[in-house]
Amino acid sequence: MDLEARSLQPSLKATLLAKLREYKSDLNKLKREVKRLASPNSNDPGHEELLESGMAGANSASANQRERLTMSTERLNQSTDRIKESRRAALETEELGVSILEDLQQQRETLLHSHKKLYDVDDAIDKSKKILTSMSRRISRNKWIVVSIIAALILAIVIVLYFKIFH
Repeated sequence: MDLEARSLQPSLKATLLAKLREYKSDLNKLKREVKRLASPNSNDPGHEELLESGMAGANSASANQRERLTMSTERLNQSTDRIKESRRAALETEELGVSILEDLQQQRETLLHSHKKLYDVDDAIDKSKKILTSMSRRISRNKWIVVSIIAALILAIVIVLYFKIFH
């Protein structure tokens, strides 16, 4: 009971500890009185009567204490059950947290892999762009060469026809 009273809120703690001290002192007084009355060298004529009344008071005090002890034990059992339930909930929460962390790790690896692939694709696009640019330049140059050759051939045909027709 002392331990339970100490674990309560400070407002209740002081009053309960004071009552507990009072009950302990009453119990000690009753025990001393019972020992004194039950001693074999007592020659008091009302010895038996006092002994019986003292035992009755001790029995009622003992029954009261038993009742409080039973209530305290019940509260302790309820607290133990709540602690077990809290511990079970904490373990379930921890398992859920571990599962979530594993999922997050897998998602992180997927994102990193996708990021690497994206950079690889970006490099490939840059290379393709360079190749297409060089091909475009070659195509433009080849067009000018073909146009130049066609113009030279047309000029040559015109010159040949001119000399054949007028000479």
